[in-house]
Amino acid sequence: QVQLVESGGGLVQDGGSLRLSCAASGRTFGNYAMGWFRQAPGKEREVVAAINWSGASTAYADSVKGRFTISRDNAKNTVYLQMNGLKPEDTAVYYCARGPGPFAVWRPTMGAEFDSWGQGTQVTVSS
Repeated sequence: QVQLVESGGGLVQDGGSLRLSCAASGRTFGNYAMGWFRQAPGKEREVVAAINWSGASTAYADSVKGRFTISRDNAKNTVYLQMNGLKPEDTAVYYCARGPGPFAVWRPTMGAEFDSWGQGTQVTVSS
């Protein structure tokens, strides 16, 4: 079982930026797609972005397209989420997770297919 540790969350003003990192243990990181998810208080978890094993293919929720960028460095066993133009509605706990294989089919419920999750990092955007 891989261990995932997120970092980089914090408090930022409306319009600000943050970069989240997710460090993975083990030697198989590069074999799997990865995703970033978020859950706001009183709301269901939602997928934010996903990336295939090589980083060549990415996908985003409509709500973050053009503002967030997912990337990965397989040599460092790390996946990133660069968040620009943050809005108060982006406030949530953000989680990274490992996909079912090298690729993950983008769909709203794709989180159910991800088998390893980090502990989450809080992102708060003030208005």
